[in-house]
Amino acid sequence: LYRGMQASKTENTKKAEPFSWPSVAKQKTCSEIINEARNILRTVGTRRPFTPTDGQRKLFGSGFSQGPQNRPPSVFSLRASSFDLAESRPVSGVRLSPLDHKPIVTTSARDEDSSVFLPKPPADAAEVRKVSSARACLFRTTSLGNLFSAKVVPPGQNKEKLDLEEPAVMMHNLGRSNNNCLTEQRLYTPFNDESRQLIYNERISKSGSKDFMEGAAGRLLFQLRGDRDQMKKPGTNSSWPRGSGWKRRATGLEDETRINEWEDEEVFWRVKIVPILHELKKKDNIENLCLACTKLYQALNEGNMLGKRFKRRRELLKTLYKLVDIDSDPLCLKLAKIILAMKVDGKNLLSACKLAFKICRNEKNDDIVQNDRLLGCLLEVLRNEDLQKNNEAFLYCMGAIKFMSGNAVLLNEMVNKGAVEMLMQLLKQINNIKENDTYFSSLGHLLVQLTATLRNLAELPPARCQLLCGGAASELCVALEQRVSDKDVCTCIVRMLSKLSSYSDFCAALADCSRCYILFLALLNKHQKQQDLVVRIIFILGNLTAKNNQAREQFFKENGSVNTLTSLFQTYYELDLNAQTRYHDREGKDKNHLKHPSEAEDVLIKLIRVLANLSIHPSVGAALAAAHHVVELLVTVLEYKSIDDCEELVINAATAINNLSYYQVESSVVQDKKLHIAELLLKLLMSDNMDGVVEAVRVFGNLSRYPEICDFIMQKKIYKFMIALLDSKNQDVCFSACGVLLNLTVDQNRRGFLMEEGGIGKLVDCLQDFGPADWQLACLVCKTLWNYSEHITSAASCFGEDTDTLLVMLTSLLDEKLPLDCSLTGDVRDCHKLHWEREFKPVAEKLLDRIQSHHSFLPAVPITPF
Repeated sequence: LYRGMQASKTENTKKAEPFSWPSVAKQKTCSEIINEARNILRTVGTRRPFTPTDGQRKLFGSGFSQGPQNRPPSVFSLRASSFDLAESRPVSGVRLSPLDHKPIVTTSARDEDSSVFLPKPPADAAEVRKVSSARACLFRTTSLGNLFSAKVVPPGQNKEKLDLEEPAVMMHNLGRSNNNCLTEQRLYTPFNDESRQLIYNERISKSGSKDFMEGAAGRLLFQLRGDRDQMKKPGTNSSWPRGSGWKRRATGLEDETRINEWEDEEVFWRVKIVPILHELKKKDNIENLCLACTKLYQALNEGNMLGKRFKRRRELLKTLYKLVDIDSDPLCLKLAKIILAMKVDGKNLLSACKLAFKICRNEKNDDIVQNDRLLGCLLEVLRNEDLQKNNEAFLYCMGAIKFMSGNAVLLNEMVNKGAVEMLMQLLKQINNIKENDTYFSSLGHLLVQLTATLRNLAELPPARCQLLCGGAASELCVALEQRVSDKDVCTCIVRMLSKLSSYSDFCAALADCSRCYILFLALLNKHQKQQDLVVRIIFILGNLTAKNNQAREQFFKENGSVNTLTSLFQTYYELDLNAQTRYHDREGKDKNHLKHPSEAEDVLIKLIRVLANLSIHPSVGAALAAAHHVVELLVTVLEYKSIDDCEELVINAATAINNLSYYQVESSVVQDKKLHIAELLLKLLMSDNMDGVVEAVRVFGNLSRYPEICDFIMQKKIYKFMIALLDSKNQDVCFSACGVLLNLTVDQNRRGFLMEEGGIGKLVDCLQDFGPADWQLACLVCKTLWNYSEHITSAASCFGEDTDTLLVMLTSLLDEKLPLDCSLTGDVRDCHKLHWEREFKPVAEKLLDRIQSHHSFLPAVPITPF
């Protein structure tokens, strides 16, 4: 805004020319124009589009465009039969390779010391039956995969020749309540000098089986470990080839460790897990079942049995799956937690995620979900499982997490557990899957859940910081570009961007994504009649152009940007006009529905905001002022819409016209339509809406540079209204009104109205009220008084009774200590002083000199201190 004194034609010209507002005496840089355009070029704010909360928790909201037949269901039946036992088998260990050597059977006595003897069978039939009976008791449970393995070798065999590539005996059948027991039978074992015996002569009774498991099983395990310790002691030199023995030594010890773990696991299973499973099979009381599940999870965690390598995993999961048929959310929650912790996959992973989804879908379960820490299990699924193989399981898992994010406590827990980083990684995985991939379409459903969750997380400052650092702006743009044709996915992503772009740091990051502008334009052109999508994209563009001059220019230069905006403007103007006609046909019934903007009005409000923000850029603003279709649409809004119908729409239209009227270009459409615009603004000026009045005054401030508008103001007595506004005690209102008065006083034939309507006294009051706090307003008052007093002959006749007060005021305000004697600090104080030096001081000094030269004395006038 040009506020300097208008320069004389030549340096020798003594007659000072009048000021105008805004002045157009000389060209200034773009930055000077923007910095000086106080309240003349203004950005427009607006509310973020409202996203209603669905009454029920569902995968897809009520606005989802695809029919139920084309999307996964939120309600489904889940029974024990939904799980597959075939997928619950434990993961096999590493298959071991056979030995490289074959023992040699010697036939001569001299080779006996270096040969391997085969075990001799018992001498008689009774001995055979004795051995067979013992082996039958010992190996009765081999169908469950538990074998006692040992190569039968003669005494004296060195431990280096031991082949431990077969699994060891698991003593799971020790608790059988029968009268059979292990008979005392000496077997050849692979130890140094003597054969070791596995002896247990104690009989097991039915009543003592549990004590036997807890005590005897432990003692037996201890004896087995003792034998293994003997294997680790140094032995005699091997009679086998030395090379082959050393080659297998490390592998053998690793296998032995695995055998030890299996044996320990089996005892822990019998002692800790089996009793709990018995409790679960009773199914007598929900509370007891929940307690048993809690104990089971703790025991499995204690025994390191959570995961896929647990040998009894299938038996455990089978028991848990059967409990799913019990209709109890607390119980199913605990079951889901254990099943997910067992790292199930395939159909079972899907069913477990559906089970978690079903629980979280009920908002009443939020407390138990929080207490049972289900969130951690679901995040583990997203972290560790394969996205493409389990995309449907991921959908329900993500849906459950989305429901949790609707709870404030769980939302904070997500941030603490690193959910933001994990979800960003998932978003990147989805973005890496191309359109021709089999899973591309189904992953769109997952994106809906993912972005909805991130949108909820964006409420928290730590989460927004993580999103910003994680490159969320660029990743969301990539996802948006890949799925331009999917209206539902686009709407969800745009909803998130509309929230995040409300924050300046994220808005700046989004503005740096160079392709975002062309992407938004493509979406607007493709989904022009999808109001919920359009209104949010326009809102984002308004945020991008609110404070970033580079963003204004970049968007404007995109091919077809203005045409897209005007096309949308025309479309939604017609929709709103039709709706308004239907409303008036009902003769004003149901007026309450117009208290808030309609959907069409909301789009128009945000469209005008973009145009107003774009017009702040000098070259863009000049181009828009010359764009017939743009100006015509803005004028049309003032024609068909009253401020009582939609206040925000009318005020935004006036603001946009005000910005465009600032540019005095030859082809300006605003200039061509200035009288028609003035007539429309008069309607707004006479309204009871103070915001509308102020906006109309601002436009008159720009338009009053034209003589035709000044004549219009005088003819319609609008100047009286401007003088009255000086009493408003509002800086911005006084500033705009003073600008109009300044332009009216350029013509000497119109200056008399100031004295007639008491304008001089009101201007002096403004100087006293706002002078030290607003040097720009003080400068504007002095310029108006300067124009008014151009042909002064006597100060008293020119300024009347306000002369002495004005002289004292000017003298006080020109004191150089005054701008430094304020409470402002830093850059604000420096700027304040700069306005005083460059704008106020030159004009005030000239005005003071003029008054003093036409005034003979200066009486003492009491002035209220600043």
